[in-house]
Amino acid sequence: MIARIWSGESPLWLLLLPLAWLYGLVSGAIRLCYRLGIKKAWRAPVPVVVVGNLTAGGNGKTPVVVWLVEQLRQRGVRVGVVSRGYGGKAERYPLVLDPQTTTEQAGDEPVLIYQRTGAPVAVSPVRSDAVKALLAAHDLQLIVTDDGLQHYRLARDKEIVVIDGVRRFGNGWWLPAGPMRERASRLRSVDAVITNGGEARTGEIPMRLQPGLAVNLKSGERRPVSELPAVVAMAGIGHPPRFFQTLADCGVATEKTVALADHQALSYLQVSGFIQPGQTLVMTEKDAVKCRAFADDSWWYLPVDAQLEGDKPERLLQDLLTLVR
Repeated sequence: MIARIWSGESPLWLLLLPLAWLYGLVSGAIRLCYRLGIKKAWRAPVPVVVVGNLTAGGNGKTPVVVWLVEQLRQRGVRVGVVSRGYGGKAERYPLVLDPQTTTEQAGDEPVLIYQRTGAPVAVSPVRSDAVKALLAAHDLQLIVTDDGLQHYRLARDKEIVVIDGVRRFGNGWWLPAGPMRERASRLRSVDAVITNGGEARTGEIPMRLQPGLAVNLKSGERRPVSELPAVVAMAGIGHPPRFFQTLADCGVATEKTVALADHQALSYLQVSGFIQPGQTLVMTEKDAVKCRAFADDSWWYLPVDAQLEGDKPERLLQDLLTLVR
């Protein structure tokens, strides 16, 4: 229903317009206060790059963060990541992740980024506190923030926006009448726009999510996902249909699909109930970090990598490298 409202297919979005106007008024006033200096943003002693979005829901932001961290580290940059840590409930903040940190403490996306990249990661509702904790623990040259485009309390040197190239901005209205946290005109003030899927428009960087080999959660075995039998697909991400379509594009005829809420906590009893004997469960990597501790032999995940196209990605990286030279 939300998807139909936000796309404009359902006229119910009209009933939500007063709340959307209020949302836009408040969010615009907050941004204006920071622009005018009425509110002060904290500036880190190292450059800060924000990777965020204008809409609610999954746009492929986390794969972009992983790509950016990996590319910068390959070029010799000591980079760390900070995040709000949605879904996590740490005993205290800021929390600097280590190999024992769980998704219950830090949230699924920070744990995924930490495990995938090996880069230092810290979480806190106050992102400046996370930055301070990272810098106290590590000698870093640059900080990437996973989300936080609208978190103006943290000053930033560069802003990168990721958009869903298929859904784009729906009906274009603020929450809750539409999917927008800020209006599309905000794109004029950011440093790069990465378009995940669909058709990138002039000036945007095209991106595709490239699936790798499926990985068994218990054994670590890798295998083409098309070779797995009787697949049940599970996705607890911002836009589950994208994952299901990825499996279909890989030649997988799923017997069932299970769409969960983004950042939803998972248990063995819940997840094991999605499949029957003889079936194989295939989930996203984001779900796998929550399930690895209690996984069965028939549970697999499908990692995806951001593939940015054209010459703009290299120009973007060179632009970021100038921040640390």
